[in-house]
Amino acid sequence: MDIGTAVPELLTSHPHVRNVRLIGSRAEGRLHELSDWDFAVETADFDAVAESLPELVQPLQPLAEQWDPYASHACYMLILSGPTKVDFIFPDQPRGWSAAWQVSPETLAAIDRHFWDWLLWLEQKRRGGDARIVGKSLADMHELMLRPMGIGRRPASISAAITAYLDARSALEREFAVTVSRRLEQEVRPAVARSTSSEVPAVRAKMRWSSQTPLMHR
Repeated sequence: MDIGTAVPELLTSHPHVRNVRLIGSRAEGRLHELSDWDFAVETADFDAVAESLPELVQPLQPLAEQWDPYASHACYMLILSGPTKVDFIFPDQPRGWSAAWQVSPETLAAIDRHFWDWLLWLEQKRRGGDARIVGKSLADMHELMLRPMGIGRRPASISAAITAYLDARSALEREFAVTVSRRLEQEVRPAVARSTSSEVPAVRAKMRWSSQTPLMHR
């Protein structure tokens, strides 16, 4: 599938979508194997388009789809097989960050979807050599997702984040008597799992998470 052609065609089929354009590293020629596809979407009626998005994207056969709770603008995120990350960014819809995840039997599957999406983005930045962004985002991930899951220490690398998350998820599955699908993990984990020695170390500068400091993945 030619994502660069298919996505604009799918979204502009909606009467309230005015324009869809490719932005980010792919538009600027800075892409690599895991570069995500970022599309800026302009609408005449955001609410109507947002309601229709799950139906509009079905031809892409997403493995996961969700609204980013920690973006500075409304952003609908997909993971396709590959794995391939696709983001629909609505620049005219600014938003504040949501609160940290509340962990429960009802939210564990949603946390899992968000974790693997986040990891795919982190690995993309790591491969691009953006060590400071990786370090900042690992700190955010710990504050907003991993700490609520019971992980006390901030992971120093992507590999450490994966290990800590898998242990915590298994413990929570036992506690809640639920099982989270491994389909997304099986798709994404091979692409993001790297040995500690191959990773760009997380920046250890004193960085504090703030809801006023948005993630730099848009």
